[in-house]
Amino acid sequence: MIRILITGKGSYIGTHFLNYLKVNFPSQYEVDELDMMGNEWKDYDFSKYDVVYHVAGLAHSTPDESQRDLYYHVNTDLCYETAVKAKNEGVKQFIFMSSIIVYGSGEIGKPRIITRDTPLTPDNFYGDSKKQAEIKITPLNDENFKVCIIRPPMIYGRNSKGNYPLLAKFAKKTPIFPTLNNERSMLYVGNLVEFIRLMIDNKESGVFLPQNEEYVSSKELVRQVSSICGHRVLFTGVFNPILKLMSKNTYVNKVFGNLTIDKRLSQYKQKYCRYSFEESIRLTEGE
Repeated sequence: MIRILITGKGSYIGTHFLNYLKVNFPSQYEVDELDMMGNEWKDYDFSKYDVVYHVAGLAHSTPDESQRDLYYHVNTDLCYETAVKAKNEGVKQFIFMSSIIVYGSGEIGKPRIITRDTPLTPDNFYGDSKKQAEIKITPLNDENFKVCIIRPPMIYGRNSKGNYPLLAKFAKKTPIFPTLNNERSMLYVGNLVEFIRLMIDNKESGVFLPQNEEYVSSKELVRQVSSICGHRVLFTGVFNPILKLMSKNTYVNKVFGNLTIDKRLSQYKQKYCRYSFEESIRLTEGE
């Protein structure tokens, strides 16, 4: 029995992971969640756990400047304090949910591929707060305390938050959509939870970049969602030149920019992508 503590109660990813293990592997894992709001967590006993899976954090790709200090407090300091407590109390592995945002954003009209040599150049303090957390917790890694950092791309699934539900909502209502080609790495939550399980089973440490097996274009995502929902969309190239001129617009870049992870960086010795992109959209948007 592997004992796991999810630090960040009620989070989208943490809740999916907890339910996944309880339903599919009830005799192999014992999983608890811990509320990280306030200071009561500091008195909680970590010593009975083998793994701390840290999902607590603030996520918004374009945060307001007034929230700068809060982001560093939650995404950087809280992560480090949790990792130190875990190590001091004998936990064997600490898994941190970072983000592909530590590399910066994508670009319209030209490829942006994350490789092993791509530097960490976040666009804003949200991304930098994740980067700083990585920098602070990495030296804690040793033979008895494995630090595992996960940098996922856009995570999506039923009732997910972030950019995906906005684009999906748009796909269900818009009568037209541009044919502008782009490529994005994405990660279905059903694939992510299996990846995290394997990280725990294999006692991994280091930096990992999981993703779906397929790159996705915004056009294909809209096509899949609209088809499942029975909504007809006309795809046209008439707006493509205008969109290319708006490449500096944050929202336009989020939707039509290119940002992919080199697939070689996402390969693992065991299969974790249980769902194809088409299957994942059906599970996300279907009845």
